[in-house]
Parts: sequence; C-alpha cells; structure tokens
Amino acid sequence: MKKVLLTGASGAIGVHVVADLMQNTDWEVVATDSFRADHKGYFDRLTRICKDHPEWKDRIHIFTHNLCAPFTPREIEQIGHIDYIINLASRSDVQASIEDPAPFVRNNTELMLNMLEYARTVKPETFLHFSTDEVYGAVPKDSSGHKEWDTIMPSNPYSASKASQEAIAIAWWRSFGVPLIITNTMNNFGEMQAPSKFPAMIQQKIQRGEKITVHCSADGEIGTRYYLHSRNTASAVRFILQNVKPVIHQPGEIDRPVRLNIVGDKQVSNLELVEIIGKLMGVTPEVELLPFHASNPGHDLHYGMNGEKLAALGWKSPMTFEESLKNTIKWQVENPEWMK
Repeated sequence: MKKVLLTGASGAIGVHVVADLMQNTDWEVVATDSFRADHKGYFDRLTRICKDHPEWKDRIHIFTHNLCAPFTPREIEQIGHIDYIINLASRSDVQASIEDPAPFVRNNTELMLNMLEYARTVKPETFLHFSTDEVYGAVPKDSSGHKEWDTIMPSNPYSASKASQEAIAIAWWRSFGVPLIITNTMNNFGEMQAPSKFPAMIQQKIQRGEKITVHCSADGEIGTRYYLHSRNTASAVRFILQNVKPVIHQPGEIDRPVRLNIVGDKQVSNLELVEIIGKLMGVTPEVELLPFHASNPGHDLHYGMNGEKLAALGWKSPMTFEESLKNTIKWQVENPEWMK
C-alpha cells in the first residue's frame, strides 16, 4: 500500500484529489492543510466527501500545518514514511495577488522551500508539484497552446509566484536529487469551489436574475480559457503517479525533469461559458461586455496549453466538459449552502 502526502487537501481541487485516491486506490493519504480562511482551505469540504464513506476513515489522516513553517522533527516522525508527495497548496487568486502581491509571493515561495526540504528528508518516490498554465502567460487567439517547456512569461504576481515555485523545485531536483514531476493545469471548476470563481458566479447571477459582466479587451475581443473539472484533474494526477517515473538528474548533463500539461477537452470564450451555463439552466442570461484588460494588464486575454504529451501516455478525461458542468450545476442547486 502506498502512502501519499497531499498539501492543500481541503482546497477546491485538493478535496477532489482525496476523493479520487480513496475511490480508485488502496493508498493512505496524509491530508495536510492550514485550514486558514485566507488560504481557502475549508475543513468541511473533507467532511462532506467522507460523509457517505465511513470506510475511508482508516486511510485518511488529517494533519493541520501552515506550510510557511517547516515540519518539525516530531511532525515528520508522526507522518512517517511517504511514497508520494503531491504539492497542491498555494494561494491562487489573480486579482487578489494584483491588489496585494507580497503575501502571495511570500506564501508560495516559502511553502515551496519547506516542502522541498521536507522531501530531502523523507525521500519519496515522486514529488509531484502542481502548477498552472498561467506561468506561460498569454497565447494568441486560436493558438494550439503552450507545449511543455515553452518560455515562462508570467503576467501577474500569482503566476510569478508559481513560476518561482517551479524554478526552486528544478534547482532542488538538480542539486539534491528531489524526484520532481511538474504538472501545469488549466482553469478548474467543480463542486464546493469558491462562489467567487467565474463558473459558480455565473450560476449565482442567473439564479438571482442578475446581469452578468463579461470582460473583454478595449476593442471588444473576449477572452478564452480551457475549463477542466477538478475530478478530471485528480484523475490525471493519479494517472501520472501510477504511470510516470521521475527523471533523475545526471551530473554534468543538460537535462530536465518531467513536465506534463493537464488540459481540458474544450476551449471556450467567457461569453460562451455564460451561454452554456444559461442553456443548462434553461435561461437566456443578460450579458454586459466590459473592457477590462486595458486597465488590468496583469490579466491575460487568452490562455491555452497543448495536452498531446499526456494524451500520448494514455490519459483521457473521464468526463466531458459539458457533462462535468451539468453535474456541477445540479449539485450546487441541490446544495445551496456551498454557494454562499
């Protein structure tokens, strides 16, 4: 039986990773989180997924820790042997990082350093670091998307902090032999996501009969994104751990660690997303276009990544974008407390 340490376990993505590992493996999971409100990790996400699965309680070990501080020797002993580390924790709100950048940079770089030093101590088989498409910056409209190892060009403090995490991790891979795999992932959505995120915000405004603001460029061009349900993201993370071995740096060689893009199956504009959600809810939403990017240069108009590399290894999204979105909307209607 494998044992995984997952950081950010009660975040909107992390909780789906926990559920996926419980449902599809016999592994133990050490679920770590600070459970601080500003870190957006909520304990009741974990209790919600475990409510109908009492059999999971012996395999989930919840561990409260703020990763801006290193694990103590006593904590390391208490956690015990670890086969895989999934480093998911990060502060991740673009606009909040633009309004107050320093906490994002400090938090995300400090936790990266502490987790890599922890990995040097416990020596896992794999250290999977979960990063974002935003480190690459924007792409032209209708682009086939960034491939792995394209030029890093972050546009805002959040994406810069994630790029910094990657750089630190690569240095620890090369200098200290940390068995690194980097994944870069697109916009996630899913049950129990913060209601401030765009898909949930659209649903709320439709339910209230409110006008929906869609950001565009000064000349009216509307931004595009790939959207991926966090359950599909969790499936990809598990697939990588089960099927991909880290590359070990060879001294003197100009080599690289493994890097894989996790990409959704459909690219949509922000206006199309509003229309799709409206259609699934049986409503034609009222929309207002708002020029936004000229006054907010830290927001990129188009994001895109190429997912051919992971697909060639055999991974495919278990559920389509439309099915995932339909199920998420239905769940959120039936569980309105999570939309508050």
